[in-house]
Amino acid sequence: MEDQVILVDEHDRETGMAGKTAAHRYGWRHRALSIFLFDRAGRVMMQQRAASKYHSGGLWSNTCCSHSRPGEGTASAARRRLQEEMGIDCELSEMFSFVYRANLPNGLIEHEYDHVFFGRYDGEPVINRDEADDWKWMTMSSLEADIKKRPAVYSYWLAACLDKVRVHSASYGRESVCSE
Repeated sequence: MEDQVILVDEHDRETGMAGKTAAHRYGWRHRALSIFLFDRAGRVMMQQRAASKYHSGGLWSNTCCSHSRPGEGTASAARRRLQEEMGIDCELSEMFSFVYRANLPNGLIEHEYDHVFFGRYDGEPVINRDEADDWKWMTMSSLEADIKKRPAVYSYWLAACLDKVRVHSASYGRESVCSE
């Protein structure tokens, strides 16, 4: 059975449920989550989405992106999905949220109320090949420069929230880092 997503209003109040594919086909606003892991040096772990993904396949994005399931808290979903996609169990802190809408090249529509989490991690992930093809560490300045130079190789939502990520990451402490 297809994963269900939580439909929400403009204030993130639940309004119903839908299949993930239908939510993206019709552009229904739904709850999402994005995770950014930083190492001690302040670099962000990037994930190249698996080419087989039904949307945004092969694009570079933040460490992990997903949706919470009906009845599941967003923080719990973030921790679950980070483990499932990247093989990492790490403390996460919700830093901000934002809403975006984007028409994707394959006719799907991303319309998400996205909760953004940060975590600290030094180590290498064990990526789930159904979710990611590759990963790398990048400095925020090199990421910002590369998105300006080559926007087509990055996910829409990454570019949409990068300014807020930069602001929040500057004040995000480096003292607590999970390791392998």
